[in-house]
Amino acid sequence: MDKKIKAAVVGATGYAGAELVRLLLTHPAAELTGISSVSFEGKEISEVYPSFKKLGLPTLTDEDTAIEGADVVFAALPHGLSELLAEKCAASGTLLIDLGADFRLADEDEYSEWYKKPFDKPELHSGAVYALPELFRDEIRGAKIIANPGCYPTAAGLALYPALKLGLIGKSGIIIDAKSGVTGAGRSLTQNTHYPETNESISAYKVGAHRHTPEIEQTVSRAAGEHINVVFVPHLLPVNRGIEETIYCRLTTDMTEDEIRAAYVDFYKDEPFVRIEAKGVSAQIRNVARSNYCDISIHMDKRTGMLILCSCIDNMVKGAAGQAIQNMNLYFGLDEGTGIDTVPAPF
Repeated sequence: MDKKIKAAVVGATGYAGAELVRLLLTHPAAELTGISSVSFEGKEISEVYPSFKKLGLPTLTDEDTAIEGADVVFAALPHGLSELLAEKCAASGTLLIDLGADFRLADEDEYSEWYKKPFDKPELHSGAVYALPELFRDEIRGAKIIANPGCYPTAAGLALYPALKLGLIGKSGIIIDAKSGVTGAGRSLTQNTHYPETNESISAYKVGAHRHTPEIEQTVSRAAGEHINVVFVPHLLPVNRGIEETIYCRLTTDMTEDEIRAAYVDFYKDEPFVRIEAKGVSAQIRNVARSNYCDISIHMDKRTGMLILCSCIDNMVKGAAGQAIQNMNLYFGLDEGTGIDTVPAPF
């Protein structure tokens, strides 16, 4: 593109919002024209995140000022706050990329069950697309509203989709044992994310009741062609960022582990951000840190007939801001890796 994309970030001082600012600052085809924050309006973002000093960033403003004249608005807001912003964007013909949950679930009843509220603007949802690029690329190109996937559902969806689409595993009894760094809980401090509570520990939370469950099920059900329930249990790790999911599923094929790995390699052969590990190597969060990659390793327990998938992403990049920019690139016809082709740090 000859003209740079004017981008605004609403909710720029949360963890996902700050990561968007960081990535957009070095994006060669985008210009960060507005950033907003309710808590820090009128301040410089460097007062919140000193790493942004002397970078010429806009002052934090109110939402309406931040989005004025933007080509794309990124909403890094808690659930329940994006629909009114989407209405403003629709009125001006501006693309909205929502990093929250408001547009992720297609079924309003399901959304109401898990989020305890109906759609505020149901007429907007028909134009929203669930935007996991590697799986739903063609739908994203014509979207009016892009629903950026959650972090846990991204790692789970990329790991499970090929196995279900290719009929390699059963459609029941899928168990997702997930672990995330504490940035996934957001910037607001709660007791369970307080340093003394997380350091030197690991703990399950929202067992059997996490709101990412229906989002995961929505994706895997599309792969299987029928509704699938999964068991999903998240845990907090005493690290800043990263997600590792160990996924257990029952095989329905007599293919060997090597053959299944080859099938995954073929499925994702044209996807630069999905990497299938070699035999005997387990995916690790350290190998995807601060990058937009998803690493998947494939293992088989021959005694029990179980396929075990390990999937790792950086929850702030592929699980949030990086994937949002990947979707922006896709929508505007750029190479999807533009601005997010960062190489993970080796240590």
